[in-house]
Amino acid sequence: FQKHEFFVDMTCEGCSNAVTRVLHRLGGESFDIDLPNKKVCIDSEHSIDTLLETLKKTGKNTSYLGEKSAQ
Repeated sequence: FQKHEFFVDMTCEGCSNAVTRVLHRLGGESFDIDLPNKKVCIDSEHSIDTLLETLKKTGKNTSYLGEKSAQ
């Protein structure tokens, strides 16, 4: 799986819950939400476009930050 990092303009617990909800709907995703830094790190075999579209369903400003090196 590739580890991808995304910026999601989350301001509260509700925002991160929305991200969790849409990612769970996608299925089989392993992810970490970093609310203070507004970052979501996703372990996925889905394409970046698919992940970006999914995150945009939260209604939040979202952008792809890049691949995260597996460490």
